[in-house]
Amino acid sequence: MSELEEIRKQKLAALQQQALQEQVQEQAQVQQQLNELENFVKPRLTKKALERFGNIKAAHPEKAVQLLVGLAQLIQAGKLDMVDDNTLKDILSKIIPEKREFKIRRK
Repeated sequence: MSELEEIRKQKLAALQQQALQEQVQEQAQVQQQLNELENFVKPRLTKKALERFGNIKAAHPEKAVQLLVGLAQLIQAGKLDMVDDNTLKDILSKIIPEKREFKIRRK
């Protein structure tokens, strides 16, 4: 029985290692795609817009990715050529949902 358990442990360890390697490869592929997308969009940003994008990327990486995808789609569709700070703000306001206000009533 002990030999069977040892084989099972080895097989499980091998499967876990394979899954980990696949996950690392997938993450590297996603990172490469993000870098390519960023290299496509960044040259079309003005200095102020690039500064704002850097701030967003540092504070909210997931929103920065959404912004990159949206900008890339607009640029590829020919709707945008150069992106200034005001245009970036408009796009951000569409990506980020509005905050709801809560009123607390006390009796």
